[in-house]
Amino acid sequence: MRTNETVRFGLVIVGDEILSGKREDKHLSKEIEILGRRGLQLAWAQYAGDNREALVEFFRRTFAGSDVVFSCGGIGSTPDDHTRQAAAAALGVPIALHPEAERLIAQRCADMAREGRGSADMTLPENRQRLKMGEFPAGAAIIPNPFNRIPGFSIRGHWFMPGFPVMAWPMIEWVLDTHYSDRFGSAVSAERSLIVYETAESALAPIMEEVEQRFPGVRSFSLPSIGDGHDGKRARRHVELGVKGFGSIDAAFEAMRRGVERLNAEYEMVTPGP
Repeated sequence: MRTNETVRFGLVIVGDEILSGKREDKHLSKEIEILGRRGLQLAWAQYAGDNREALVEFFRRTFAGSDVVFSCGGIGSTPDDHTRQAAAAALGVPIALHPEAERLIAQRCADMAREGRGSADMTLPENRQRLKMGEFPAGAAIIPNPFNRIPGFSIRGHWFMPGFPVMAWPMIEWVLDTHYSDRFGSAVSAERSLIVYETAESALAPIMEEVEQRFPGVRSFSLPSIGDGHDGKRARRHVELGVKGFGSIDAAFEAMRRGVERLNAEYEMVTPGP
């Protein structure tokens, strides 16, 4: 974990079913929402297939960095689940059954047996297979799963959850509330923008460059649109042009607005959100 205030959070979503379109990803938008409610933001996201070699290479890179990484998917017990093994290989450590995970999985099997689904006998092949979900890289800690007890795991600033949203999302919230609450609010940034009509982005780029040069720490952005199809001005071609950053950005925004006026471009201010 970083010792300064600029902790970066990343997200990797693992599963061939996402890349093939069999299932639609819901994690990205939810992760942004979960972080945003705590005054944090997502720095990057990536999709990955169920390919062990590719996952090993990916996790080698992320373990070598300092980002906090949430990984959703691929920690089941079937042969197409590779995330647990890939994380261990990336760290160069063995994979082993975690004692607390073993206990929790046994409890889950007992719960299912009481409901008339299976047996609590952990020597049975199906329950031995379930115990594979508790095999984590050596040195890992568990992440509690409030849905069905079967835990995820964490190691070296990486937090590994199942792909099921009903499990992953409360687990992510637990991680943030338990381990990163001191960082809440650290990524709250101000943003101001305006809508510029019928003007090419190439004409606006010099304004953006000038603002960033004059105001270190302020970032400019542009979001072009060919029109949203609704009645009114924004059905026309336009660009949302703005600045964002920590602290006061008013001077930077005013410099941007004056730059737009020098182009004699038509524009309107965007009302800041709540």
